[in-house]
Amino acid sequence: MSHDDEFETADTDSVRREVERDERTGRSAAAARIQHQSSWVDQQIRIAMERGDFDDLAGYGKPIEDLGVEHDPDWWIKKLVERENIAILPPALALRKEDAELDGRLDRINVESEVRRAVEEFNAAVRKAIYTPPTGPSGPPVITRQRDVDDEVAAWRERRTARIEAQRAVREQAAAAEPPRRRWWRRR
Repeated sequence: MSHDDEFETADTDSVRREVERDERTGRSAAAARIQHQSSWVDQQIRIAMERGDFDDLAGYGKPIEDLGVEHDPDWWIKKLVERENIAILPPALALRKEDAELDGRLDRINVESEVRRAVEEFNAAVRKAIYTPPTGPSGPPVITRQRDVDDEVAAWRERRTARIEAQRAVREQAAAAEPPRRRWWRRR
């Protein structure tokens, strides 16, 4: 008897046992496990319902969204845009929005060199939008103008100085309104 014959005998014995098991139960062992598993899952759900675990779920009593709607392969990107409130704008409109928000963005910067860099990046984006030919459906024309870096830095300095002076005035008013505090060792 060769080494290969032992393996063949073992294989036929295990197949014989499986066939006997199938003949004895009338169904496969896998089908029996699945049957018991589904009844176990049903029992767990029933117990959780009796405990009230499903009573306060979000969306209780509301219809399921998009039920019965035709399948859309881009559903996940549409949900992401809706959930994250992402606005996808044509380049010209995106530049207009960035132009409107640029002063506020610059005011959050504390270093002049960073302000210069931010204005230069904005100008580079404007140049790119003007000189890049449109792809796909063309949006509105680019009417956003580049900003002069030195003028923007000067305006940023003025706004920053005014903001610092306003904060200083508020602190002085608060200090004047508050009575002087006596130290605990000078109490009488």
